[in-house]
Amino acid sequence: MLSKRNMKILVTGAGGYIGTTLTEMLSRDSYEITAIDRFLFGDTLDDIHNVNKIKADIRNLDTIKFKDALRNIDVVIDLAALSNDPSGELDPVKTFSINHLGRFRVASLAKREGVRKYILPSSCSIYGFNDEFVDESSEPNPLTTYAKANLMIERDALALNSKDFEVTVFRLATVYGLSRRRMRFDLVVNDIVGQIFTKGITTLTTGGNQWRPFVHVRDVCKGLITAAETKKDLGGEIFNLGQDNQNYQILDLARKIFSAIGKEEKYEWKGSPDTRSYKVKFDKIKKSMGFVPGWNIESGAKEIWDALENSQVSYTDLRNITVKWYKHLMEEGIDL
Repeated sequence: MLSKRNMKILVTGAGGYIGTTLTEMLSRDSYEITAIDRFLFGDTLDDIHNVNKIKADIRNLDTIKFKDALRNIDVVIDLAALSNDPSGELDPVKTFSINHLGRFRVASLAKREGVRKYILPSSCSIYGFNDEFVDESSEPNPLTTYAKANLMIERDALALNSKDFEVTVFRLATVYGLSRRRMRFDLVVNDIVGQIFTKGITTLTTGGNQWRPFVHVRDVCKGLITAAETKKDLGGEIFNLGQDNQNYQILDLARKIFSAIGKEEKYEWKGSPDTRSYKVKFDKIKKSMGFVPGWNIESGAKEIWDALENSQVSYTDLRNITVKWYKHLMEEGIDL
């Protein structure tokens, strides 16, 4: 097993919400990091050490340059994607071209260049709607372009798994938490905190009855790093990444957040019904990898609240709402 100092990790989508947090954590642990991103939200990796930044699109980065970047890499963590369901519907063709075909290109080139591990962060959104608890063996029910593209890349990437090329898929619960370099307020927990901070009220749809599993962004990164470091062969495996006791109905989630930040509960009910509702089991990742998240909704919400109060992040910054920023870029003539 290589030491952290000698392990070389390539991260695609390194400039994003999860990617910036992951890159920062890897840098603190002295990994050698290659970071690929289009940096549509600016140079979010500015001043992080041990990082070779490549500003490029995974779909059209010159193949020779891409192969050079992958040479001698031990682990690829492939986060590059148009993130979340609303963004995925802006241009479904582009979503499939990046989230499915683009990442399959990454996986294929990584295998060709002798990379040992390919880690694919996918999403529990592929479960779509289910009345009962689901696990990794449950039948997927993707309802959106984003979810469908995730399921397609899962299947194609896993088909590349071999004894020399370990492919591991992580289906992430709905992520929340503070990411100072690239914050997102279009995620449920973060959005509720941001709404309360700016308006003293939060907007809920579908009566707040829909279920979601949740996981903190730094716990996501901890899980991905654990997979990169482990000596166990996780090739061909799918893991739900989260924790059983962080499955919540949205109304109960909002109540927890109001309580955590010490504010009176105030709601506004509107919007079109949310057809997605799923409760997820996470015992496999705990048994196989010993993974236990360290954050909960209350601690995550309080950290975001404190950052808003200290002006470290802004709820009104257009860049912090992914779909709005993408629309702005498209209006400026920038192609997704």
